[in-house]
Amino acid sequence: MKSYLAAAIQMTSVPELEKNLAQAEELIDLAVRQGAELVGLPENFPYMGEDKDKLAQAEAIAYKTEAFLKTMAQRYQITILGGGFPIPVEGTGKVYNTALLVDPNGQELSRYRKVHLFDVNVPDGNTYRESSTVMAGTELPSIYADELLGNIGLSVCYDVRFPELYRHMSSKGVDVIFVPAAFTAFTGKDHWQVLLQARAIENTSYIIAPAQTGLNYNRRQTHGHAMIIDPWGVILADAGEKPGVAIAEINPSRLEQVRRQMPSLQHRIF
Repeated sequence: MKSYLAAAIQMTSVPELEKNLAQAEELIDLAVRQGAELVGLPENFPYMGEDKDKLAQAEAIAYKTEAFLKTMAQRYQITILGGGFPIPVEGTGKVYNTALLVDPNGQELSRYRKVHLFDVNVPDGNTYRESSTVMAGTELPSIYADELLGNIGLSVCYDVRFPELYRHMSSKGVDVIFVPAAFTAFTGKDHWQVLLQARAIENTSYIIAPAQTGLNYNRRQTHGHAMIIDPWGVILADAGEKPGVAIAEINPSRLEQVRRQMPSLQHRIF
C-alpha cells in the first residue's frame, strides 16, 4: 500500500439522469486535476426522484450508470466507486441499491447491495420507505485487496448506524471504508459526522464518505458534508454544503501509527 489522494464527491442529484452524470463527470475531473487516484460518488448519484419514476427508469439508469463508471475509470485512470444506484431485480418490481467499485481498466472489482434499508418516519414530517422499492441485500460486504490502495470495503448510507457491518470488514483487514450517502438534512446535522468518526475510530480505518447535498426534489433535503476521516477520527476534509469535492491523503504510515498507539482491535473479546 502506498500514500495517495482520495476524493469524496458531493452532488445535488435531481430526477434527470443525464444532468446528474454530467455533474458527476465535472466533479470527477476536478478531483483528478487535484491528484485523486481513488474517487467516490455518493448514493443515488445518477438519479434522485420519486420512487415510481426511479422504478420506471431503473433499467436505463443501471445500464448507463455502469457504462459511465467504467468510462470514467478508464478515461481518468482512477479507481472509482459508484456509491449507490438502482439495479432491477428480475420478477420483483424492485431494485437493489448497488455500490460498484471499478478499476482504471474499467473492470469491476467489488459490488455491494445495500443491506440496511431506510424505513423511518423522520421528525421533520418526512416518511421514508426504502423497502417499498428496494430489495435488501443478503451478503456482507467483501473486501477488495488492492496492492497500492489498500484493503477497500463498501457500505451505503443507513448502514453507518450498524457497527457490526464494519466490525465484519475490520475482521477481514479493511484499511479504507466507503460510506456513500444521501443522508437526510434533519438527521445529518446531529448524527452524520459523529457516526462516521465512530466507525473510523473503532475500526482504526480511513473513512471516505461521499454525500448528497441541498434540495434534490420536492421536500427531499440532504445534509452534505462529504468527508474523509483518518483512523484516529480526525476530519481531513469536509466539502461543506455545496456540490464539490473533499480530498485528502490516505497514508499507510498513519494507519500503522494509529493501530500501534491504540491496538483495540487486538483486544476484542467478542
